[in-house]
Amino acid sequence: QSTTTQDEKMKLSIFRLIPLTAALTFATSAVMADEAFDPAKPVALPRAGLSYFNLNPMIQMADAYGNLTNTAHGTFGKFPAHFDAGRHTHTGAYHGVVIKGTMTNQFAAGTNPPELVAGSYWYVPAMLEHSTACISDEPCEFFFFAGGKFDFMPASQ
Repeated sequence: QSTTTQDEKMKLSIFRLIPLTAALTFATSAVMADEAFDPAKPVALPRAGLSYFNLNPMIQMADAYGNLTNTAHGTFGKFPAHFDAGRHTHTGAYHGVVIKGTMTNQFAAGTNPPELVAGSYWYVPAMLEHSTACISDEPCEFFFFAGGKFDFMPASQ
């Protein structure tokens, strides 16, 4: 029986973050959704170049690469202050990073989800019931990416 020290656990956590860091580096070197992504061409997309659209009256999105409605994508999002998206699922898994504000992701029947401030990361497996919320007094901004299209299915009550 082996025991793992706190230092070893920290090193394992860091090594698990390396692929995520590489993915985020790639994802933030984004390309506008109207253009076909070419991995051989470098891209820099200034914040002013983002074109936000209303996903619904409360949520805004801006494509960085791909198109969230039908392909693998990297997408910027905005939630208003004190907004909760409600319990729901997605067909595909996705990764998210908080850029501004404080968010939570309450999974299944869990309580007291951790507060996610700027620089925090979350991951939601496919079909896992959760509720993403902006709990700060300021609006929240985030970046999320997935290997397939984005959909939203409200959970049955």
